[in-house]
Amino acid sequence: MESKILYRTMVKEDWAAVSRIYQQGIDTNLATFQTVCPTFDEFDKAHLPFCRFVAESKQTVVGWAVLSPISSRYVYRGVAEVSVYIDEKERNRGVGKALLHLLVEESEKQGIWTLQSSILSENKASIALHDRCGFRLVGRREKIARDRNGNWKDTFLMEKRRNETDATV
Repeated sequence: MESKILYRTMVKEDWAAVSRIYQQGIDTNLATFQTVCPTFDEFDKAHLPFCRFVAESKQTVVGWAVLSPISSRYVYRGVAEVSVYIDEKERNRGVGKALLHLLVEESEKQGIWTLQSSILSENKASIALHDRCGFRLVGRREKIARDRNGNWKDTFLMEKRRNETDATV
């Protein structure tokens, strides 16, 4: 019998589990160009104060999702970058889909009108997840950055636009 997944707002006390899962993503060389997991303070400053969620199974964090601003410019206040990370032992259970749906729903309540994700082209699972959640492919960015082994990597830029055009923040 599979355990029930609880979705809730991330709190500082979740950092040990969140950073462990983030490190798993770093280690895959598919999830991020980051080579070192940030400290909680660095993470906290880099992400929006709202739309921070964790998935919990048997009182253990098994996934998380957050938003970060794409720019400090006022005109982009309603555009945010999505990050979704799932524990390697919990993948393919629908946790990522549920977290992404939760982010979309809550971001709209917060006045976000565009969500975007920059996904490494080799990360087929993340591309498929975003596609299933209504994101569309905007374009491919060729040789946008080098991975930790020095290899040039491409990313796909995917976005989801709010249905309403009169979003306000």
